[in-house]
Amino acid sequence: MSLLLFLIQVVVISLSGVMAPGPVTAAAIAMGARRRYAGTLIALGHAIIEFPLMVLITLGMAGIIESTKTRIAIGLAGGVLLLIMAIQMMISIKTTDNSQNQPRKDKPVLTGLILSASNPYFLLWWATVGLALATKAGELGIWAFALFAVVHWLCDCIWLQALSWASFKGTKLLGVKSQQIVLVICSVVLFFFGLFFIYNAAVSVLSLGVSPTICFRLY
Repeated sequence: MSLLLFLIQVVVISLSGVMAPGPVTAAAIAMGARRRYAGTLIALGHAIIEFPLMVLITLGMAGIIESTKTRIAIGLAGGVLLLIMAIQMMISIKTTDNSQNQPRKDKPVLTGLILSASNPYFLLWWATVGLALATKAGELGIWAFALFAVVHWLCDCIWLQALSWASFKGTKLLGVKSQQIVLVICSVVLFFFGLFFIYNAAVSVLSLGVSPTICFRLY
């Protein structure tokens, strides 16, 4: 396979993953309502986890990520973090009316880092689909691997920035009320994913190591 065809494959597979709704998507929309470049900043936080992970899985870490115990631990921790973030987002809605006069307290880079590290399905995607792509990139050479990493991340960055930009423009045009509606919806989504992560982790514990039935990448 030529490098160009491989990179096209990377773009198609990466977009199919990043465009799937998930916690990072909800965060990009919610923070984008207040900060137009939130998507890019979230993608930077995401990259702090993702770039080292690309290297680690090619060095043999994929087996650790795939282990049921690891996914249970990450699922429980991630679920609790998502519930906390959802509650904090709901509380922040009360300050939306006078947010123009207040310093921004949201931290999109940190949010991207935390949501990526605490998402067991993101890690599982890299231990399976991502590993196959990274392995192929490695076979094509070090520069191919570097291009693979950058192209994949750019797919993340462009999509998340598009979401945050659309959210920012929409709430600016429609006013504070629409911003509050966006934040309510996104906080509910984060709360749902928090419960979802905890539920799947609990199912794995109760079934004595049987993997959760839903194992796709949730961005």
